[in-house]
Order: sequence, then structure tokens, then C-alpha cells
Amino acid sequence: MSTDTNPGQLTWDDQEKIRQQFDSGPYPRIPLEAFPKDDYEKFFTHSIVTAHYLRHRKVISPEKKLILDAGCGSGYKSLVLAAANPGAKVIGVDLSEQSVKLAQQRLQHHGLAENVEFYQLSLYDIAQLGLEFDYINCDEVLYLLPDPAAGLQAMRSVLKPDGIIRANLHNSYQRSQFYRAQSLFKLVGLMNTAPGEFEQGIVLETLHTLKSMTKLKEETWERGNMGRHSPEKLEEVLGANFLLLGDKGYTIPQLFDYLKQADLEFVSMVNWRHWEVADLFQEPDNLPLFWSMCLAEASIQERLHLYELLHPVNRLMDFWCAHPGMAVAGVDEWDEATWRTAVVHLHPHLQFEALKETLINCIRAGKPFEISQPIQLPTLAPVFLEASIAACLLPLWESAQPIQAIIERYRQMRPVDPVTLEPIGETQAFAAVKDLLNRLDAFLYVLIESP
Repeated sequence: MSTDTNPGQLTWDDQEKIRQQFDSGPYPRIPLEAFPKDDYEKFFTHSIVTAHYLRHRKVISPEKKLILDAGCGSGYKSLVLAAANPGAKVIGVDLSEQSVKLAQQRLQHHGLAENVEFYQLSLYDIAQLGLEFDYINCDEVLYLLPDPAAGLQAMRSVLKPDGIIRANLHNSYQRSQFYRAQSLFKLVGLMNTAPGEFEQGIVLETLHTLKSMTKLKEETWERGNMGRHSPEKLEEVLGANFLLLGDKGYTIPQLFDYLKQADLEFVSMVNWRHWEVADLFQEPDNLPLFWSMCLAEASIQERLHLYELLHPVNRLMDFWCAHPGMAVAGVDEWDEATWRTAVVHLHPHLQFEALKETLINCIRAGKPFEISQPIQLPTLAPVFLEASIAACLLPLWESAQPIQAIIERYRQMRPVDPVTLEPIGETQAFAAVKDLLNRLDAFLYVLIESP
């Protein structure tokens, strides 16, 4: 390989160090037999249906879609992508030969190798595949590159016009203590080459023998309860934090600048409900006047930056992006005529029999139904639906429903107003169903499509 590189690309020496780092310790170090069978939230996040709906407000099938796992590592995310998108073709690429071999073994072990291919290939060289992708997953890679914009540009070059990229960067505010640790271990010569057992042993010895009140130990080792990890997991933690070659942190303004350089448009944070600045206040619906006015005028970038300054708890700035100019208005901008033509889908990763049985049991017992139970962000309150309201959604477990069918079911479930005992009119039922669907669409539990 030539030692000449384009601006923003890894030098041969840096690329070789990073390759050696992951050859000796493929990431993530999840056992080969592990499979997220009931992790509906993980499937939800990695489903092309989720990202495509957020961008285009259309519900698509993953059947025959082409997905790239750029920087597939040991293949765990490739496994998740294959399981979350039945019928799709997954292509995994990674710089590390050992990682690619392990990824192939993982997919073969789970019987999913037929629709998955792996190649030892740099992110910068993915155009050599001669393919265009409907969805690109680039997890835990961009922050290792000297110029994230160059990595985004490489992915943009193989992205279909309506395709989506999921990528992430380390957040410099949340990771500041680990960058201090990396500077320390660089200073004493532990990161001149790909760190191995010797270097990890010195890091462990250092952390064990430092006083507890030492800030670096307190903010990394003790705050992260790292002493509870198994030896194998601890080795991964050290390599991914204290001794990670190429690791860099970024801010929200830098992220948006890289997207601009790559001619890509921000779609959403992947865990968007973990980034709502109003939720940091004691009364989100009753903000102080200054903050109410400030947030009302703030752009998406500004709101996200305010969040990371106030509450830097997200290690990753995990985001979806796409080609510019193809965004479609959300349901909160629809007029009544558009609503009247709507077709309602249950998110495919909620459409499983056990949740349907739970709903039926709640309806029969007259108990609230927790629709958020399979896919719930830990910082949010559960989403409960009153039994007779939840009953309106039951047909969605069989197929998509026109909104008019849900309205009629609502009127059958609630024929009269419980206060006035007057019959529920069509207009009143429409307003109630619209309010319900709006609430659930905010979490993507239901997907609402207008023909």
C-alpha cells in the first residue's frame, strides 16, 4: 500500500497501529454464542424501518434492502442488523483481519451467514465494493479517524438517494476524564505501539495503587465501578477507554460542522429522547420564562448543544443523517384532510405475540397497558394506556389499519361520554384517536403514513 494519503485519511503507520490494536483485541468482546433474542430496543434502533420513517415518514419493508456495517468489528452489530432487518443483505467491512474472521464465525454460528458478507477493507475504500446502500451503520469508528468528515464523505459516496447513515462520535464533555488518562499513558510511553498485556498491566497497577482521592482514579476507575468487571471484560474496558489509540472527543457544533463538510443533513439523534433539554427541568411543561423563550427559538443544533453543556451523560453523540433536502413533515404538521387519509402501522418490533397477549389480558382485566415495556428509554416514565383506549390498537397486531377503522373501534369501545352520557360523535372520536396516535408517534410505537 502506498504511504501517500488524502487529507483526513489515516497514515500508513496510524492505520497499522489501529489494525494491530483490533487484531489483538477484536471489539466488542461479546461471546460468539450471545444473541439479543428479546432485546426489542436494540432491534428497534437498528431497524431500517425506524430510521426511514423518521426521515421520510413512510413505512418500508427491509426485504431486499442493502445494509453496510462499516467497521463491523467482531460482527455483533452485523448480527443485530441481520436479525432486525429480515430479508435484507448485510455487508460488513473492517480494517482488522482477525475481527472479520470472528464476524464470519459469529454469523455462521447463528445460521445467518447466507445473507451476510464480510470484507477486510478500510472505510475509505468502500467504493471498491461497487455497491450503493439503503442503510449504513458506522458504530464506534468515526472518532478514531483524523477527520470524521472524510469518513462521512466516504459513506455518502455509496449511499442511495433516500438512504440513511447511522454513525457516532465520542462526546468530549462526557469523556474528558478518559482523555486525561490517555494523555497520561501516552506521556509515559504506553501508547507508542498497539497496547497489549504489558501496557494493560501497568494501567491496572497504576489504578490499584493510586490513592482513592486521586481525581483520575476517582473519576474513571471508581465512578465506573470497574473493579466489578470480569478479567476479560476489564481487558476490553481498558482497551476501549484508557489505551484506545486514535480516540478523540467532539461537541455538537463540531458534529454539525462535519455533516456540512460532507454535504449530509442531520435527521435525528438515535436515542432522541435522551437529548431533550426541557426534560432536565423539574417542570418540563412549565419552564422559566427565559428558558421557554430561549428553547422556542433554538435550532435543533442549539438545543442539543445546550443539553450536552447542562448534562453531559451521553458517551456517544449517536445520530442518523442523510442526503440533504428529502425530509418530510411530521404528523404534528398535518392538516385534518391528511389525517383523514392516514394508515396506522404498529412498529414491527412491537408486533410480537407476547405483547399482544399482555394487551388482551389488560383489556379483559380493565388494567392499564404499558406499551413502552419492550422499548423504553431508562430515563423516561413508562407509557401506559387506559384499557379501553389500548383496545383500539389491537387490530394493529394483525395488519396496518386506516385511521377511520380505529375511530370506529373507539366509538364502539366508548359509545357515550362518561361524564355527560351523551353519545360520542365522530368528530369527538377523531380528536381522541388523533391525540392518542400523536402521543405514540412521538416514540415511534406506531408509524402513521399518509398515502
